[in-house]
Amino acid sequence: MSDSPTALDRLVHPAGLPTLGLELPLDNDWGSARIRALRADPSGGGRPFGVADLTRHAELARLADQSGFAGLWVRDVPLYDPEQFGDAGSVFETFTHLGHLAAVTEHAVLGTAAVVLPLRQPLLVAKAAATVDVLSGGRFVLGLASGDRPVEYPLFGADFPARGATFRTGVETLRAAWAARDGSEGMSLPGLGLDADRRLDVLPKPVGRTVPIAIAGHAQQSAEWIAHNADASLNYPRPLGALKLRTREWQDLTAASPKPKPYLTPMQLDLTEDPATPATAIRLGLRTGAEALVEHLRTMGELGVAHVSFNLRPGDRPVDEVLHELAETVLPHFPSRTTEARAAA
Repeated sequence: MSDSPTALDRLVHPAGLPTLGLELPLDNDWGSARIRALRADPSGGGRPFGVADLTRHAELARLADQSGFAGLWVRDVPLYDPEQFGDAGSVFETFTHLGHLAAVTEHAVLGTAAVVLPLRQPLLVAKAAATVDVLSGGRFVLGLASGDRPVEYPLFGADFPARGATFRTGVETLRAAWAARDGSEGMSLPGLGLDADRRLDVLPKPVGRTVPIAIAGHAQQSAEWIAHNADASLNYPRPLGALKLRTREWQDLTAASPKPKPYLTPMQLDLTEDPATPATAIRLGLRTGAEALVEHLRTMGELGVAHVSFNLRPGDRPVDEVLHELAETVLPHFPSRTTEARAAA
């Protein structure tokens, strides 16, 4: 097993600046122009609201990777629910999509934000996650959540009220499945009636000692449990005052860890053409020009945020145009270890 920097390490800059990533799909599905068009034609020309435009998905992922973004994140939305949620996420099945991204990118960390663990068989998640980790060369972070869509649970044979306990058991199973063994013994999963002398194992093994786990939100757990069992915290954005309290709590809870555990946050971003546009709040993010965005990100870094991933869906500007502007005007202020290594090569 390698002791080289993990995928999480690639998302953390030693100077305390946040690194920057992107949440897929890279489209304008929530932009004002798209919403006006849907009002005129609710069918959306065959693509309803919440269903991403995937015609350029591979091209835009490669552009993001080549532009120097530190991470690319995909969501896990098992069922499209137009009545209650109206959001199909990235449309593609999560781990299949990640395998494709591992093949079309070279540098960016790949992550899930986040896999709904109680709806999945943990041993299959362990195998899928380790496979993505190996195929990507150790570039994978497994974000996990307990889920928030009650309608899905009975359809998958799962108990919504019990999802907290199911989540804890699932994390324990993942760690057991990824552990390295010398071949003389297998996994020990007493809760499933499996003894080590049966010599069952899950392959492949991760590139490093484990697949890094980032836990999204509370996942029906105590803050203390998450601090002990997660490698990172994955939390939605908050006003800066509330963010300060949350990051301070995380730092206090993880202070005794052998190495720092980063705080990661996704953020919706509507980047305006005028770089001087002041930042104003939108749902779970900002509408802003590049100048105010840089200052806001600096403040987030000072408060302890290690990585910010942008969801560009609320904007109307072509995604490739926004990626080029971010790469030219914002990314230079927030380099990742990968971009610095590439510049020095």
